[in-house]
Amino acid sequence: MNPRRMGGRGGFRYETAEEKENRPKVTKALLIRIFSYLKPYWPRLLLALLTIILAAVLNVYPSILTGRIIDQGFIGGDYGLLLILVALATGVLILSSLLGLLENFLNTSVCQHIAKDMKNSMYAHLQGMSQRFFTVNKQGDIITRMTGDIGGVQGVIAGTLTQTVSNVAVLLTSIIAMVQKNWLLALVGVAILPLFILPTKSVGKRRWLLTMESQEQHDQANQHLNETLSVSGQQLVKIFTNEEREYQVYAGINEEIRKLTVREAMAGRWFRMAISTFTNLGPMLIYLIGGYLILKRGNTNLTVGDVTVMVTLLTRMYRPVSALLGVPVDFSRAMALFTRIFDYFDMPHEIQNKPDALVLEAMQGNLVFDRVTFGYDPDKMILKDLSFQAPAQHMTAIVGPSGSGKTTITNLVMRLYDVTAGSVRLDGVDIRDLDLKNLRQNIGMVTQEAYLFNGSIRDNLLYARPDATEAQLIAACREANIYSLVETLPQGFDTLVGNRGIKLSGGEKQRFSIARVILKDPRIIIFDEATSSLDSITEALIQEAIEPLLKGRTSLVIAHRLSTIMAADQILVLDQGRIVETGLHHELLENEGVYKALYETQFKKVLEGVEESLVCL
Repeated sequence: MNPRRMGGRGGFRYETAEEKENRPKVTKALLIRIFSYLKPYWPRLLLALLTIILAAVLNVYPSILTGRIIDQGFIGGDYGLLLILVALATGVLILSSLLGLLENFLNTSVCQHIAKDMKNSMYAHLQGMSQRFFTVNKQGDIITRMTGDIGGVQGVIAGTLTQTVSNVAVLLTSIIAMVQKNWLLALVGVAILPLFILPTKSVGKRRWLLTMESQEQHDQANQHLNETLSVSGQQLVKIFTNEEREYQVYAGINEEIRKLTVREAMAGRWFRMAISTFTNLGPMLIYLIGGYLILKRGNTNLTVGDVTVMVTLLTRMYRPVSALLGVPVDFSRAMALFTRIFDYFDMPHEIQNKPDALVLEAMQGNLVFDRVTFGYDPDKMILKDLSFQAPAQHMTAIVGPSGSGKTTITNLVMRLYDVTAGSVRLDGVDIRDLDLKNLRQNIGMVTQEAYLFNGSIRDNLLYARPDATEAQLIAACREANIYSLVETLPQGFDTLVGNRGIKLSGGEKQRFSIARVILKDPRIIIFDEATSSLDSITEALIQEAIEPLLKGRTSLVIAHRLSTIMAADQILVLDQGRIVETGLHHELLENEGVYKALYETQFKKVLEGVEESLVCL
């Protein structure tokens, strides 16, 4: 957790030249990309647009009837005609409302389909990213773009489009009806329109900046929550009694969000206030000029009803105008969100299948590292010109100081990363030429910190083999020395394990993880021993569970137990990304090298500690 985030970001500031240059450009390609999400739903959207236009035309009719109701019904004293006109206007309004209901259903349906498609596409794309992506990018930022950003634009893609069509239709029908009534008063009303443009440009720019600032702060808030409210995070916070410190960090971020949200709301409010002022100015001018024409000039072609109709139509016209002028403001905000979303979509998959990727039907498991060089950071290589062979159906133990590259080797075998130079070959084939699914289906991995999903024991076991039977689950758990625990649980395999398996001990999680790999039945096993955090009895149970799993398979073991190292067919000793020694236990002890130093400082002490524990028992 980074306490430097407390300061957050400052208030509103103007763009620098670099920021202005990097501001998202609304290009034809970008618009085509956005509207590509509409393509599958064009028939439904087209029906919605036609419904909108028809509703807009019908909506003008009651306004026109208002003039006749006033002139012929009230002033003319024809109550019968008044009833007919009111009934007609009411019927048209009901029909228009029903059309609006249909349009709303179609529009909402399209919006939700688009949001679903974008989220699914984003998730599928992120699933194909290498581990490097998830190491470099904060989890909070990823989740925000998956949920908040897509949620923020889902209404823009379909919603803004349909509303724009609706507003244009209402505007045009209102203007046509006004011109037919009185061209002079129509001209007065239309003359107000240029005033609406004044606040649009400045507000759009400011709101875009505030949105970007706000989203960054939300990313930080999500990241802080993910870090501090996770099981491990909360444990760390409590151990170091940093509850108040983390509260202050989160409160500081929330304060910045509050300030930015208020500024964004005020920018929008200022825009709406200016529009409202200009909207009210139009009717006043219509009343003034209409009254002058009727009262002072004696214009017999213009009636009180006509003036009322003009004001009603003008009011209807200005509402879509203000909405249309607000589109650039909302569009600017949406472009900022789309830019963030497409930033992820534009990140290439570092690990990809070749079009002609090979599938090994009968994998033997002969693994070769040939002059492999690799670094997570291009400027810092972890493995340097590393070569070795892990023969099929043999166990290779990997030992070395912390940071020597042991885990990196296993990451490359799984092809979670691609080598910088050299090659990793399986049965003589470069793994970059193999089908990824075929490769990973034949590799099983047991890590130090066994990861379990927040579900039942059954769910976590079936993750390796969804079609496994109850008998196969039981057999796998027996082999992993964990079925005795399952038998004691009231709900058996359906017992919930909690977030990351919090309801289980470390040893229990590890044995369930081993059972999961047993169900997978892979040709290659990668095992990272977790002996440093387990008691001697649990270590013995895990050792007993892992031994049959390793038999008859190619296995790479990041070894911490001397018994495991001594059982290996070969031992690779790593130091600073290079293999400095290779051999068996007794051979390496004679070399007076890195292995013997590790033996004296680590393995021998672990062995002595286990012996002492067994004596106490």
